[in-house]
Amino acid sequence: MKKTTGFVGGIALSLLTITVNAQQTWEAKNNATVDSITAKYKDKMLAERPASTISDIFPVLGKYESAANTDAPALDISLDEQNKGVVWIAGLPQGKIKATLRKSPATYKIPVQKTEDGKEVAEGTLIFDKETNTLRICIGKAFDTENPEAAFTAPVAEEAATGTKTARQKKVAAPKPWIYAGTKIAKETAAN
Repeated sequence: MKKTTGFVGGIALSLLTITVNAQQTWEAKNNATVDSITAKYKDKMLAERPASTISDIFPVLGKYESAANTDAPALDISLDEQNKGVVWIAGLPQGKIKATLRKSPATYKIPVQKTEDGKEVAEGTLIFDKETNTLRICIGKAFDTENPEAAFTAPVAEEAATGTKTARQKKVAAPKPWIYAGTKIAKETAAN
């Protein structure tokens, strides 16, 4: 009987020890091994990335100026309050128009629309190049989903074979697209 009591007492003591150890939580900062590994690689660890701003997410937003476009020397592009995929372009000779985001971060389609002044605006393309800080707008050429840059290239004269002679096809002259090219105005920072 003494052997049984000693055996049961030993099991109870083991279970009590396991229960006490299970209640302790493991913390990395209290572990010597974790401290030594962290100290070894502390200089190589990446710093926390700052939170993205609206201008990081939508780099097209801002004010632009153009020396080449005398009919639109200054533009202002702002974000729509209701829909983050829509921007409003103010300062164009056509009036204030909207553009919808197609390829993030800065390729927009200008849909066919009527301005507040009642002017008809044809379909177009807006592309902002973040690296060069330049904005290009083409109104009057259809938006090409596969290659939006195509709106800014000159059309190639088409030739067709008619019998044994080559002749240029006569096409009905499409209206010439309106092109804008401008540079983003850098925000002034206060120096103390």
